[in-house]
Amino acid sequence: MSIPANLKYTKDHEWVSLEGDVATVGITHFAQKELGDIVYVEVETLDQTLEKDEVFGTVEAVKTVSDLFLPLSGEIIAFNDALESTPESVNSDPYGAGWMIKVKISNPAEIDELLSDEAYKELIGA
Repeated sequence: MSIPANLKYTKDHEWVSLEGDVATVGITHFAQKELGDIVYVEVETLDQTLEKDEVFGTVEAVKTVSDLFLPLSGEIIAFNDALESTPESVNSDPYGAGWMIKVKISNPAEIDELLSDEAYKELIGA
């Protein structure tokens, strides 16, 4: 199972890539595998400022709908529009084309609360 070492992770199975004060967020390989075939990604929080752990959207798979939790407080500044026509990118390339949002971080101290790749591997038993 792919768990890139250069990313940070949450206990809710989201990954975070940091570039300055902007975080790119998606769900992990483990999460997409557990959900199954993803058919729809909805994010209605674009241009909104949310707190860490608030729901920023949902991901719909063939059998279930799951909330997406914001890993860091901040403003949602971008949504991966390509997911509207190809939500299956979350399954085929969760750490690349399957990214979901970009967040302008408002509280950098929260980064320290994210999991390393080693801690995330331990969490999922990989």
